[in-house]
Amino acid sequence: MDKQYHSGEGGHGFSAQSANTGHYAQLNTYDYLADVPGNNDATDLVEVQFKNTRKAYYHNTEGLPLKKGDIVAVEANPGHDIGVVSLTGKLVPLQMKHANLKPGEEIRKIYRLARENDMERYAEAKAREHGTMIQSRQIAKDLGLEMKIGDVEYQGDGGKAIFYYIADGRVDFRQLIKVLADTFHVRIEMKQIGARQEAGRIGGFGPCGRELCCAGWLKNFQSVGTSAARFQDLSLNPQKLAGQCAKLKCCMNYEVDQYVEASRKLPARDVMLYTQDAEYYLFKADILGQSVTYSTDKRSPSNLVTISAERAKAVIEMNQRGEKPISLEEGGHKEPERPVDLATQEDLNRFDKKKRKKKHKNKPPRTGAGAQ
Repeated sequence: MDKQYHSGEGGHGFSAQSANTGHYAQLNTYDYLADVPGNNDATDLVEVQFKNTRKAYYHNTEGLPLKKGDIVAVEANPGHDIGVVSLTGKLVPLQMKHANLKPGEEIRKIYRLARENDMERYAEAKAREHGTMIQSRQIAKDLGLEMKIGDVEYQGDGGKAIFYYIADGRVDFRQLIKVLADTFHVRIEMKQIGARQEAGRIGGFGPCGRELCCAGWLKNFQSVGTSAARFQDLSLNPQKLAGQCAKLKCCMNYEVDQYVEASRKLPARDVMLYTQDAEYYLFKADILGQSVTYSTDKRSPSNLVTISAERAKAVIEMNQRGEKPISLEEGGHKEPERPVDLATQEDLNRFDKKKRKKKHKNKPPRTGAGAQ
């Protein structure tokens, strides 16, 4: 009888990650309803993850006791595919809605838990992927096609291969499909991906030292504009703003809403402040710190004064009433406290334990020739 493969937790030690040679590093939706009784019985829909970020949804028509991490054989066209269960229960319909699936789209079914012979065929198919990708790139080059094949994914039974490619324009790959089918003797499917999807499939580390968001957890890409950099006062340097995909970094969108909200509390950049002895122009602003720095020269830093946003608005109101304060700092403005670098306070040797000489109590005085 064939062995059935479950997750490493309580199964046969065959983990979901080893099922696809390390391609399951993507973080999945946290199932906060997993411990609720009857959660898995609420729907027969199951989310299954394949290589990298590809996911699909299936009906558990056989009523299998599936849980996250189980390796299953699912219906494909043609044949079957092998994937890992990534979500079950009430959250699956919500994820389907989030994925914008069409109402009339066909939902296939789960056949069974993967057996030993399924995994053997699956391993054989996966072992062909890298060689197929290298060879297909040469074929596309020989045909003179302006495209790059970034990855190849074989179906679990080895009867179909998905070629992921990148192209700037429209590509007529009808001849390419014929050559690939004759060369590899499988059914061919071509899928175009963008630069961000390619970076997510390849993986890597960003300048922050962490794994790329697109390779670790980010699945839905949103457009990133240079306005996000302007709102956060970032340098408009393409080399610093671009990620590994040569597009603007996705992380620029993470905090832009907070910066936009905080910038509304700052005074307008084109408003001048007047005191009894000078005129001040806005030089720079600390958006999150809610402080602004003014200069007496419009084009260069001169006589810089840093005040809080509240103080700046108070001076603006005074100017509108025809009043001029003695100075911008009037009102007891206190400079914001800055983080203290403990390493620069004292010598680091202060942490070392100093050996102290023990004082002997009631020690008799020295006598003799050595005594003075």
